Amino acid sequence: MTETLDKMANIEPVKLDIDSNMKFECHKKVKCFTKCCRDIRIILTPYDIVRLKNRLDLSSEEFLAIYTEPQLLEKTDLPMVILRLLDDDMKSCPFVRDSGCIVYEDRPTTCRYYPLGVAALSHKEGADDEGFYFLINEPHCLGFEEEKIMTVREWRGDQGIDMYDEINAGWTDIIVRKRSFPANIKLTDKSKQLFFLVSYNINKFRSFVFESTFLTLYKVDEKTQKAIKDDEIALLKFGFKWLKGVLWKDDSIKVNEDAAALRKNRE
Repeated sequence: MTETLDKMANIEPVKLDIDSNMKFECHKKVKCFTKCCRDIRIILTPYDIVRLKNRLDLSSEEFLAIYTEPQLLEKTDLPMVILRLLDDDMKSCPFVRDSGCIVYEDRPTTCRYYPLGVAALSHKEGADDEGFYFLINEPHCLGFEEEKIMTVREWRGDQGIDMYDEINAGWTDIIVRKRSFPANIKLTDKSKQLFFLVSYNINKFRSFVFESTFLTLYKVDEKTQKAIKDDEIALLKFGFKWLKGVLWKDDSIKVNEDAAALRKNRE
């Protein structure tokens, strides 16, 4: 995911590709252990929410209310959520303890990437440009003094990043595409609400699909209906495809023209 601009001052001016080497290791014996989990700004992705709310046995709405704060993502005007920090002297992550992270297996994407950042250069239809990587070398971090060397590819594999990025790919594409638009092109409030619904409230989005006129208005085959009803990941990916239709008039999910016309006449 694209790192926020407030991190840029701590970035070493070196562009890395997937096979570049990086010298870094984090473990309990490093003196700064868990310091990177304090006074931070962590933007949560859709899959982060799914993993964390399931880990804590909460609904999407409950997790959002307890653990997140809404914000607008710079240069996009899109609604996002960040992890709500504790109101302690160090502004700690709610899941960090002196011994480490209590939700480590389900930690957010940003935590998995650290100390890597990734920058997307632009959005072009059909482009094969995935941007570049860079190191976030913060003064407090002593992990760079360790001797372990890995490639960016190996680090991604070790941290389980590939699966997170694959699931979030449709969402990331929407963000990168919107970021490339001129600043004067704004989304409607309704579009922003739908973006937030799909991105962060998977439980409510499922209800929206199956308990409204959604399946009358859109042509969704039975196999897809079964998949998105039973599988949150399938529902997320479906939601991202549907959002592209709402935001950019993409027709990957076809509209039932008769139902749409009838609805328009009623309105």
